[in-house]
Amino acid sequence: MSAAARFDEIVHAPNRLQICAILSAVSSADFATVRESLGVADSVLSKHVRVLHEAGYVDVHKSACGSRVRTSLSLSVAGRAAYDGHVAALRAIVSNEGFRAHARRGDGLAQPHGPEGTPVHA
Repeated sequence: MSAAARFDEIVHAPNRLQICAILSAVSSADFATVRESLGVADSVLSKHVRVLHEAGYVDVHKSACGSRVRTSLSLSVAGRAAYDGHVAALRAIVSNEGFRAHARRGDGLAQPHGPEGTPVHA
């Protein structure tokens, strides 16, 4: 089942998009693993995780591991739906689906042109 295409401003920020991509591939990931994958500081990751958590997209789990607190992250059901919908919207944008639909209906939109000004037909 494919997600409905829906552009999501919360997911779209580059670091948040990467966080969602990482978490979409696993059931959960350690904070440190996500931080290292993104190559950012703890404070940067914390800021983006907070935004995703407040939107209900990421669940934050804390557990004691000896004398340290271990933080793991996972996508919530809403987060997975938002991420999948956002990826579907990006795919629609880069494939020009909207333009092709208008062109088939004859909406009078300008035809795309190649590098030398020649019309390009989809």
